[in-house]
Amino acid sequence: MKFLDSEIVPLGMGCWPIGGAMYSGDQALGYTQTDDDESIRTIHAALDHGITLFDTAAAYGAGHSDRLLARALQKRPDAKIVSKIGIAIDEKSKQLTFGDTSPASVLPAIDQCLARLERDSIDLMLLHDNALPVAQAEVVFDEMEKARQAGKIRAFGWSTDFSTSAAAVAKRPGFAAVEHAMNVLVDAPRMQRVVQQNEAISLIRSPLAMGLLSGKYGADKIIPAGDIRASSNLVVEYFKGAQANPDFLEMLHAVRDLLTIGGRSLVQGSLGWIWAKRAANIPIPGARNVAQIEGIAKALEFGPLPQGAMTQIEELISRDTEGDADKEL
Repeated sequence: MKFLDSEIVPLGMGCWPIGGAMYSGDQALGYTQTDDDESIRTIHAALDHGITLFDTAAAYGAGHSDRLLARALQKRPDAKIVSKIGIAIDEKSKQLTFGDTSPASVLPAIDQCLARLERDSIDLMLLHDNALPVAQAEVVFDEMEKARQAGKIRAFGWSTDFSTSAAAVAKRPGFAAVEHAMNVLVDAPRMQRVVQQNEAISLIRSPLAMGLLSGKYGADKIIPAGDIRASSNLVVEYFKGAQANPDFLEMLHAVRDLLTIGGRSLVQGSLGWIWAKRAANIPIPGARNVAQIEGIAKALEFGPLPQGAMTQIEELISRDTEGDADKEL
């Protein structure tokens, strides 16, 4: 499929998990159990299996994800990078501060991303503030357009779950993509319509519900302290009290057999559900070890779920009405 003017497989690797620790005050916003050497091997394994799109952000590990990508992709200038700005970082303390979307901050933030990634240009730069008012976002995109004209970025877009916000800016010159949350537990039909109507790139964040759809997190599994999923600030509560949300576990149990149809794993079936919704969707599941990315990549061999399974899934589960409120990083 086309990503800007390049052919890629419809699957990327999300780099939030490999960023490691990051904080807002005392609140942990990163993932635990990361290892830099394994992260590098994971990126290389993704490339070996045909995945050439990597989704990072200044915020991920307060710059650490960027630096790992720079190390891993030194000999792969063909790899495509999506990054995000709008959250100020302190690399030394691993602190994130929110609301850094003033016009004066945009070009310096892009330059800092370029330096960390050791690139002359970034393929796609996204605004990372999910709920920024449109009038303020417009000013940010004005500055991103300057960066595009200067060759520092090839295109820009918005990581947002507010379909009205995306619709308001999608026709701007240079605006090419929306990154939004969507998975079998939390659908996003309004946003999907906006993306399709504007012929934008559709990057799907949280396609595995922060790992819940891997099937590894049963009712007795405790998320370690210091992991974002053990916190109380998740807007979509895939995890509650450092455990998988029992309501979502019940939904997963109801459709497990349909997601694993034809020999798929839960991960592969969950990604197949995304592709069956719209062939142009590009899910970007996070991965932090080689085994995870290899299982993710194998979903490409299975492809979309059969339409019959999709119909039965909709008959078996009842979701909340789509709300523009998934504010994950």
